Amino acid sequence: MNRPTRRHILAAPALMLPARMLSAANDLTRPPLFFREDWRETEAATPVTQEHVAHPNLTLQVYGPGREGVKKSHHDKPYDDPYYIWSGTATGNWAVTLRHRAQTADLTGQAKIRWRSKQAGYRALRIVLKLATGQWLVSSESDGPSDDWREREFILASQRWRALDPKSIIEGRWVANPALSQVDEIGFTDLMTGGQSDACSRLDWIEVWARGAAR
Repeated sequence: MNRPTRRHILAAPALMLPARMLSAANDLTRPPLFFREDWRETEAATPVTQEHVAHPNLTLQVYGPGREGVKKSHHDKPYDDPYYIWSGTATGNWAVTLRHRAQTADLTGQAKIRWRSKQAGYRALRIVLKLATGQWLVSSESDGPSDDWREREFILASQRWRALDPKSIIEGRWVANPALSQVDEIGFTDLMTGGQSDACSRLDWIEVWARGAAR
């Protein structure tokens, strides 16, 4: 009679797991990349418009009294300067969001948002969400100033949220346990006006890791 090998012994417990445990394990899998936006490699222009969006399934929205001053920027030097969103010429508060044409995003569980940015002065970039219910939120955590481009990851289950007025782009009261299973728009703001290069926010790219659901 053949003796069981070490491989068979190690594999056996997994075969005996109850179906409910296997289902729970599957639920813990990390969500896929829902979208990434890098912006089109075109000349700098103010304001940023839909023409600057690289992803074919995303639509751009810009809000707030400073929306006309939000720029899609780029410089020939340094040689690795990215194509990015810049708030330096915004004359009022502003917010930029992206909306998937076919799907809403489920930002529950292990969903996360990542981006590459560079803030100056006292600017701190925060996540903006518009839920399918029409409710607007802005995150408690932010990405503050740095001397060079850097990447930041936000674990959405760890966030606290305040209400956001989409007209003024001013935060309101804390929102307890918002329903993030159907998010219509995802974006960013620093809740401030622009102050040229000395006081501004810059965003190179943004990734959303989440499961999508058909609209």
